[in-house]
Amino acid sequence: MKPCSKPGCSALTRERYCEDHKEDIRRYDAERKSSAQRGYDSRWRKVRLAYLKKHPLCVECERQGRITPATVVDHIVPHKGDKKLFWDSTNWQPMCKPHHDAKTAREDMGAWT
Repeated sequence: MKPCSKPGCSALTRERYCEDHKEDIRRYDAERKSSAQRGYDSRWRKVRLAYLKKHPLCVECERQGRITPATVVDHIVPHKGDKKLFWDSTNWQPMCKPHHDAKTAREDMGAWT
């Protein structure tokens, strides 16, 4: 048994989330739009690659004194469907997947609490 992955929940479970939080996750996932619907289409993929060529290192790893290739272009302020903010390159930062996933999880946690 291990603690539920929902921050602040001390329930023990054999899965990632306890019974109380499994349904919250399912509902959140069901309501979330697809990546293409959120703007991550072929145009984004081309721009993303060009950005990563110019900014090849994860900013968070660099802050920690490590050199790690960036594989994700992160929106510093979540755009939440705002196309102007989505395409604002001053709102982008290069990140490795583990740092991006951790940041996104922290930001998204409030969406289903």
